[in-house]
Amino acid sequence: MKKFFTSALLIIATFSLSCCQTLSSEKQESVLGPGLEFDVTEHQFGIIEKGGNGTFEFTFTNTGTEPLILSNVRSSCGCTVPSWPHEPIPAGGKETIKVKYDTNRLGQFSKTISVYSNAKEEPIILKIAGEVKEAATAATK
Repeated sequence: MKKFFTSALLIIATFSLSCCQTLSSEKQESVLGPGLEFDVTEHQFGIIEKGGNGTFEFTFTNTGTEPLILSNVRSSCGCTVPSWPHEPIPAGGKETIKVKYDTNRLGQFSKTISVYSNAKEEPIILKIAGEVKEAATAATK
C-alpha cells in the first residue's frame, strides 16, 4: 500500500513539474520579437467646448526583445488626425501616439484609431469619445 501511494505521489509531482516547465517556455516565446502594450486604449474627453483642446496622447511600450516599428496609424474619419513615431522603438522603449479631434464639429463623437506594427497582434484599436458643445458665453448671447 505504501508503494502505491508513493508511486502515485511521484507521478503527480512529475506531471505538475512538467506542466510548469511548459508554461514558462510559452511565456518566454511570447516576449520574443517586438511587443506593443498601451497604458490605456480608450479615452473619454467628456464635454469639450467648440474649438477647445481635442488632443490626447496614448502612451505605449515595446514589451518585446526586438525593435518595434509602427507601419501605419489610421483613424476612422478625417476629423481625427493621429501622429506617431516613424523610427524604430527599441525593446523597453516608451513612446506616444498623439490623436487630435476636430472640436469645431458639434455633437457627440466616438472614433477609432487602428495601429499597425510589426508586433504579433495587429491592429490594435484605440478609441476616443466625447461631446463638443458651444461655449457657454456664446450660448448666452
